[in-house]
Amino acid sequence: RQAPPVTQAECSAPRPFECPCRHTLPAMSDPFHLVSWLIVRRPDGFVLLGRRTGRYGTGLWGLPGGHAEDTETLAQAAARETLEEVGLSVDAESLALLGMSRYVDAGVRGADFFFLATRWRGEAQAVSECSEVGWFDPFLLPPEALPWLAGTLERQLKRESGRGEWLSETLG
Repeated sequence: RQAPPVTQAECSAPRPFECPCRHTLPAMSDPFHLVSWLIVRRPDGFVLLGRRTGRYGTGLWGLPGGHAEDTETLAQAAARETLEEVGLSVDAESLALLGMSRYVDAGVRGADFFFLATRWRGEAQAVSECSEVGWFDPFLLPPEALPWLAGTLERQLKRESGRGEWLSETLG
C-alpha cells in the first residue's frame, strides 16, 4: 500500500525517491507547462480563435497561445504566440492579466495564464499552428472548440469585470 502524496517541504530526500516514510515524489525533470494565452476581443465583444494544427488540439478552435520561453515574460509569450499563430501584433506591456488556471491531468502539470488585448496591429490570418481564424461570440462557441475553452472564457471575462475568481485549479 502506498502512502498519500506529500509536498516537497514535508520530505527533503532527493528526487526522484522513495523516502523512509514511503512517500514518492516525481523527478524534478518532470515537465511543468507554463503557458500564456491571449483573448483578443473586438469592441463588439467577439473573440479571435484559431483552428489549431500541430501537437495540441488539432482541428479544434482555441485561443492563440503557447509555452513561455525562459527568456521572456508571460505577457511577451502571449504576444509572440499571437503573432506566430494568427498574425496580429500586440504590445506585451499593454496586455491585461485576467487570471490563471493550474492543472494536473493524467500526469500533465502546468499553469495557464490568460491575458486580454483590445488593441492590435494587422489583420487576423492563419499563420502557423492554425488552419483558419475566426471571430466568435465568447458565449456561443463552435462545437469544435477545445473542451475547456467555454468555461475558461466565461471565468476570465467575468474576471475582467471584477466578478470572477483570479485562480482556478483542476486536479486529477
